[in-house]
Formats: sequence, structure tokens, C-alpha cells
Amino acid sequence: MKTELVIDNTPRAAENGATFERRHPVSGETVTTGAAASVADALAAAESAAGAFASWSATGPSTRRAILLKAADLLEQKLPEFRQVMAAEVGASELWATFNVMGSAALFREAAGLATQIQGETIPTDKPGTLSITIRQAAGVVLSIVPWNGPILLGARALAYPLVCGNPVIFKASESSPRTHALLASCLYEAGLPAGVLGFLTTAPEGSAAVTEALIAHPAVRRVNFTGSTRVGRIIAETAARHLKRCLLELGGKAPFVVLDDADLDGAVNAAVFGSFLYQGQICMSTERFVVDEKVADAFVERFAERAKALRAGDPARSGECVIGPMVGPASGERLNHMLEDAVAKGAKIVAGGQADGAVMDATIVDHVKPGMIIYDEETFGPVTTIVRVRDTEEAVRVANDTEYGLSSAVFGSDLTRAISVASRIQAGCVHVNGATVQNEAQAPYGGMKNSGYGRFDGRAVIDEFTELKWITLEDPAQPYPF
Repeated sequence: MKTELVIDNTPRAAENGATFERRHPVSGETVTTGAAASVADALAAAESAAGAFASWSATGPSTRRAILLKAADLLEQKLPEFRQVMAAEVGASELWATFNVMGSAALFREAAGLATQIQGETIPTDKPGTLSITIRQAAGVVLSIVPWNGPILLGARALAYPLVCGNPVIFKASESSPRTHALLASCLYEAGLPAGVLGFLTTAPEGSAAVTEALIAHPAVRRVNFTGSTRVGRIIAETAARHLKRCLLELGGKAPFVVLDDADLDGAVNAAVFGSFLYQGQICMSTERFVVDEKVADAFVERFAERAKALRAGDPARSGECVIGPMVGPASGERLNHMLEDAVAKGAKIVAGGQADGAVMDATIVDHVKPGMIIYDEETFGPVTTIVRVRDTEEAVRVANDTEYGLSSAVFGSDLTRAISVASRIQAGCVHVNGATVQNEAQAPYGGMKNSGYGRFDGRAVIDEFTELKWITLEDPAQPYPF
């Protein structure tokens, strides 16, 4: 499979025909050959978007809504193709691919409904004969940088919300999922998006930083949204700050799942298996830490380990449906093996799974994890989760917050008053009581605290992210002034 850049709705090769390859994480075979954009290509995309801003920002809400609704229909129609491409490029199971596509179709429809909700207000004023109001206007060109792990869902929100607010978008796709992201963009082109309103770029890994910096620096770009690692997010934020550009950042996570002493253990285990091992744990809101009251820890761990050992592993591109597929690359396995060796050397116990073989790894649970182990603090971002045992509820809250991250979290307990109290004290952008950490609804704001980033995708919060608020007064030209 090959992908091209798209500028002014026209597919084109990169400057000098440059390309890069996305290889299968296990076989090493070339899956996709992508166009490797240069800085000159990126600037051409920015100029195209800048030229489209005046007309797109003035386009009526019905037109924007109709395009997004049509794109949602096209997403659903292309589901079989998405499943095939995502399995080949990023090891996605049929379940994960379907979740991405159907969730994105719902997101497009929710975003379409915002077209008529971008509103201002009247403001009381003491000035006689004056009407004081606010309006919201499109901010300008938006640079959307999207990762490979939830390529459709995370891509859809990075495109639909800026677009419905009247902003042209430069879509910088992941070099690990170029064909998947190109397929997402194609839905918007086929839905009737005008030329210049969506530019599609892919870069080789070694050229990504220069292209990103050139785009952030371009005067037409007024907003940047990025989903990815905290390390790269910090670089994006620092670059944007130098150019006084506002960012929306959704970064790493180390989601805690608190199991209180009165938790429904069967329900907790069901949520634990789903939240830990969906898409091999390569989701920003995957459950990476179970903070379990020691009074129920043995029973919880025994049931959880039994379920984890039964999960089917394989390569969805070759062996059909499975739960645990290959990770994005062999480097993930090397990193996780180092974490496991460190944890076991310091007293932890592996109760399910074990070391990775390259990009292949079974569902793995590490019990008796404590501070001082690498795996206690660092994001695993793979099919590995941990158990931290605590004495009581107060220690559970302290341990849940003992992390630099604050994205998703969960609390299980039958006493809802106590569970809600715990939820209110967890430092995370979302907390699910008696539910899994992996959850998303397009009408609910989603984002993190601490080193998990700032700003919110989804819900009405995106209107503030992708518009400018302007104060306007209508006054009597004959009004008196003091001098």
C-alpha cells in the first residue's frame, strides 16, 4: 500500500519523491510506503490552509454539519477496509478497529451538532445607550498531530472539532499508521470538504521534528493539538510557547484503578481485564495500576490472573480475531522486559504472562509492586499491568495520586458515598465509579491533569479550544466623553 500527501484536495508525492516505510512489527515486511513530506511540503500545506480560512470560517453551520454527517456515514461504510488496514499497520484486533470506527462516526455526528452551538452572549453594561455582546469566531489554521494507537478515534476528534468551529486543519498523521490516517482523511474529502480546508501530511521519523516546528511557526497556524507522549508533548508546548500559539495536549497516563474492601470483585475483574488489555494496553487510558485493599487483594489477584491467562493472543492480520495482538514494534518488548526484570529483582511477582518476545507479549500482571521499581512510576504502554497493595482507603487515595500523570482512573466499591468521596480526591481528568478506566463518549469532556496535559477534547469544551472570544459593543456615536 502507498500513501500520498494531499494539498488542495489533490494527492501528490513529497518533494523529490521522498518516501518512508512502515514495517510489520513482527515479520518486518513493508506494510505501507508513505510520502515523506519536507519542510517545503509542510509550508505548502500551511499556505493552502491559510487561503481557505476566509471562506471556510464564513461557511454556514448547515454546510459544516452536512459534511460531517456524510463523513460519519462514509466511516461506517469503510469499516471492512479500516479493519484490514489497522490490523496490518498497527496490530489492531477487529474489536479495536470496530471500536475506533464506530466511535468516530458517533463523534462526527456529535461534532456536527455543535455547528449551531457556537454562540456568544449579551453582557450587562452601565454605559447608557450601549449594547455589549460577545461572539465566537474561528481561531485560524489548526495543526492536528495524531498518534497511531487509536488512529481513527483520536484522529476524528482532532479533525472534526476544529472543522466544525470554522478552522482549516493540517492533519499530520503518524508515520506508524499512514494508510489508516489517509483512509480517515478520505472520508472528509469524499464528504465534500472544500479544497484547502484539510491538508494531509506524513513524514519520515527523521524529518518529523523539522516539519512540526515549521508548521507551528507559520503565522497562519493559531492552534495546535497533539496526542502522544509526555516527552514529545513538552517539546510541542515549548515550541508553541515561543510562537505564542495555544495548545491542546493529551499526553501519557498511568491510570489507577482503586479496589476498595467492599468492591464487587467479579465486576472489578471484568473491568480490569478490559481496561488493562484492550489493544495490548497501548491506550493512554489503559489501567496500569491496580491499587487494591489488602483485605481483598488475594481474591482479586487470583481471579484477575485466571482471566488474563485465558486471553487469546495472535496477529490479527494473519490469524483472525484475537484479544492480544503484537505491540507497535520490538522496541516495546525490550523496554517492558527491562521493567519486568527490575521489578522482580526488587521483590515483585509475575502472576500472569511474562517476558516479551520482540513485539509479542502475553497479558502480564505484576503483583506486589512498590515505589522504587521502574514499573511503579513509568508508563508501560503494553499488555502489562501492576498490583499495588494498600492498608486502607486513605492509603489507596495517596497511592492513586502518587504519579506524575492524571488522565483516567476508576474506583470500585459498594458504598457509593465512600466511592464518590475517593473519586473526588483522585487527581485525574476523569474517574469512573464501578467502571473501567477505558471509556469515551463524544459528548463528555476528555483530557488530563498534571503531566497528562491540558485542555479538553469532546463535549462543548472544544468550542473554547478552537474559537476566539471577541467582545463587541454597539454605542451611540454622539455619546459624551470627559475630554
